[in-house]
Amino acid sequence: MLGHLINGTQAEYVRVPFADLSAHLLPDGLTDETAVLLADILPTAYEVGVLSGGVHPGDTVVVVGAGPVGLAVILTAQLYSPSRIIAVDLAPSRLEAAKQLGADVVADAVQEPEQLIADVTDGLGANVVIEAVGVPESFELCTRVVRPRGHVANIGVHGKPATLHLEDLWIKNVTISTGLVDTRSIPALLCMVASGRLPVSSLVTHTFGLGQIQEAYDVFSRPADTAALKVTLRKEQRYAA
Repeated sequence: MLGHLINGTQAEYVRVPFADLSAHLLPDGLTDETAVLLADILPTAYEVGVLSGGVHPGDTVVVVGAGPVGLAVILTAQLYSPSRIIAVDLAPSRLEAAKQLGADVVADAVQEPEQLIADVTDGLGANVVIEAVGVPESFELCTRVVRPRGHVANIGVHGKPATLHLEDLWIKNVTISTGLVDTRSIPALLCMVASGRLPVSSLVTHTFGLGQIQEAYDVFSRPADTAALKVTLRKEQRYAA
């Protein structure tokens, strides 16, 4: 995987080993900015979050983290008709994006989201809780708001240990899943994006040329100030003299 077992890169052209096993033809009319979402965030959200989490019709789904992956979870979870989707995040701009993409309820992460989720679910908690941040606090929040026999699906990439409170969870019969996307869902997602069934274009908020890469990283690093979600880089046109 590029960026994990093989170094990632940002360049005009890249030689990818065995690319014929993972490349997909794009239909006419699909922009590069939309297609790039199919390389990672959409299949990650769908496979590791929605499918592994076992979202079913009528479920209450909580998504902790409303960045690009969390927003993609909100989009793809709606394919299974949950009764409500609750988004939790720190940034007002991302909570607003979550509402625009289909979240029924949004909660500021610093203003007692546990109580809000309890109120909305009559104290039961959520059927499926999807972690899309990757820090101990967000994972532990997920385990506190899941209902008995519920499912916590961890998407976030964690760099520090998180405490698993088995003294509380052992009696709740919860399932916790983690994993790395294998992208088996790309053909189906590609069809849905191309047909307009998944309106993903709003996830890309900024596009820069490769010559503006430092500015692009600065914008991406300050989402609370810039309202950045997904930032893309585009090959700049070169003209002969």
